[in-house]
Amino acid sequence: MNDLTINITDKSYLNSTDKNSKQVIKDLQLNLANNEFVCLVGPSGCGKTTLLNILAGLDTTFSGNISLNENHKAPKIGYVFQNPRLLPWRTVQENIELASEEKIETLEVLLESMGLATEKDTFPAHLSLGMSRRVAIIRAFAIDPDLLLMDEPFVSLDPPTARQAQQLLIDLWSKRPHKVLFVTHDLREAITLADRLIFLNSNPMSVITEIPVSIPRKERRQEAKIEQFRQQLFIDYPEITALL
Repeated sequence: MNDLTINITDKSYLNSTDKNSKQVIKDLQLNLANNEFVCLVGPSGCGKTTLLNILAGLDTTFSGNISLNENHKAPKIGYVFQNPRLLPWRTVQENIELASEEKIETLEVLLESMGLATEKDTFPAHLSLGMSRRVAIIRAFAIDPDLLLMDEPFVSLDPPTARQAQQLLIDLWSKRPHKVLFVTHDLREAITLADRLIFLNSNPMSVITEIPVSIPRKERRQEAKIEQFRQQLFIDYPEITALL
């Protein structure tokens, strides 16, 4: 599978009150290598979700181009929203099967990997928020996507639950790697997950800087390592302080 190339020269919204347009994204250029995990970090409202919607094909009113492959085959894109969006009248397994052609045995492996093996026949109303978010992640992975988009999937979780969910995600991604574009405003979360951090400003959104995460993945369970890296970022890149 080829790299993902993003070139958005302009994305604007028309203001319904004064009929003037507001530019949300300007001259944004990004590249994702095959199986790379990239985190977008920027202030709330800067346009990160708008970018994901463009990549998912949900928003086509922009200037520029997106290239995911060159064989003219429609790419499979998984999208994990902030809200899990599970159908309440279907069980965990049925929610996953709606989006996937995976065999039952494979789904059971995915459920086991996310700590949900005993919940496959449970309805969403009986799941915690953290469990619902994990089901949404499994549903996205189950389609074997060419690109996985994740829009703050662990927002509003308490810190211990969020850390557990982050580790489960990385364990699953390590076994089934895909290109991942993960939106967050939590720098510690981004350092824990990403191969590379992309910092964005707003009004309009553009890239400030890109920073590789040099901590070996086996050492990222150590919160002290994450915090040391975070503090060093503020020293080396003072321009990112205002974004967080």
